[in-house]
Amino acid sequence: MRLPANRLPTHPGEMLLEEFMKPYGLSARKVAAMIGVPANRISEIVAGNRSVTADTAHRLDRLFGMGVETWLSLQAHYDAALALQQHDYSEIRLYA
Repeated sequence: MRLPANRLPTHPGEMLLEEFMKPYGLSARKVAAMIGVPANRISEIVAGNRSVTADTAHRLDRLFGMGVETWLSLQAHYDAALALQQHDYSEIRLYA
């Protein structure tokens, strides 16, 4: 399914908040303590102001079992869509 051009895919922070933190009653501070990172890292991810890195993806996978690749894929899809909104690639032509 293709998203409308003006809508970004779900940021992994929204997934973290809606699918894990809210249902289990976990705060950003609690998740951070459970995975051994600063609380602001989780707060910024949940707010959509920070990317999920490979390190964070490994930690979230260990805690929730969703898979490192899933977290990184969510981030990659979000980043790719954001790049399309922020840049015009139409002048670049296929070389090969």
